[in-house]
Amino acid sequence: MAKVTLEQWRMFQSVVEHGGFSQAAQAVHKSQSSINHAVHKLQESLGVALLEVRGRKAELTDAGRILLARAGGLLNEAEALEAVADSLAGGEEAVLTLAVDVIFDYECLLGAVERFAEQFPHTRLELRETVLSGAEELLLQQQTDFILSARVPQGFVGEPVARVRFLPVAHPQHSLHHLGRPVARKDLKSCRQIVIRDSAVKNRQDAGWLGSDQRITVTNVQTSIDLIERGLGFAWLPETRIRDSLSADRLLPLSTEEPWERSVTVYLVYADADKCGPAAGYLIDVLRQGLGSMD
Repeated sequence: MAKVTLEQWRMFQSVVEHGGFSQAAQAVHKSQSSINHAVHKLQESLGVALLEVRGRKAELTDAGRILLARAGGLLNEAEALEAVADSLAGGEEAVLTLAVDVIFDYECLLGAVERFAEQFPHTRLELRETVLSGAEELLLQQQTDFILSARVPQGFVGEPVARVRFLPVAHPQHSLHHLGRPVARKDLKSCRQIVIRDSAVKNRQDAGWLGSDQRITVTNVQTSIDLIERGLGFAWLPETRIRDSLSADRLLPLSTEEPWERSVTVYLVYADADKCGPAAGYLIDVLRQGLGSMD
């Protein structure tokens, strides 16, 4: 059991900050006698002198200086705790979980998270990065509040929020770019394909052309990009994630004899829209603002 109260530490801090008991009393709107009593009880309970009164000014002892530094952190933590309690009392979520397919526009996502962190500093946000059916699985297992995914689980309603174009790409020096003609499907069979593994544990699925005899399978889209930029293969990658690589000529879309680009729609799917509070609503709003219109 603590010998002293937070209020006693606050009074002690006020006396030091304002240079005396009288000044502290005016600053915190308490009587000077109550300030005196609080600091006296604090010193008595601790068994150590914290202040020495010299003339009209109270000065810290060596022990007081050490304890004041520790007390400042304690008071800051107490204020932060009260702020969290106020947020929760107002209906703000304590924890919010969002599962995001790796094809989603990360610039938009990071910008939204930045704004969210400023507006809801006391809500802990958990981002779960998923591939293919991974977000769907988390939603069905009730491990996320909502998902951004190209797959809408049966029994749920998805709101289309973005369209992502996939491009077949390889390093500019890759042999597929130097055939002297458009790339045909038969050309891919002898080249290495970089594949991103489905993050679901159950019912994993494949997506994209998988007819290549050689493959490297990875679990992260950035690893796939890095491997292709090293000339180790080709892949269909979301344009949202390779803008910089394309503009810097580290990746180049394949010139094909038939259209191989494909587009997928990203959906917003709630686990239970009625249970979403102000933090979830704000995050979704700033995501929509960052994405703009699908037209």
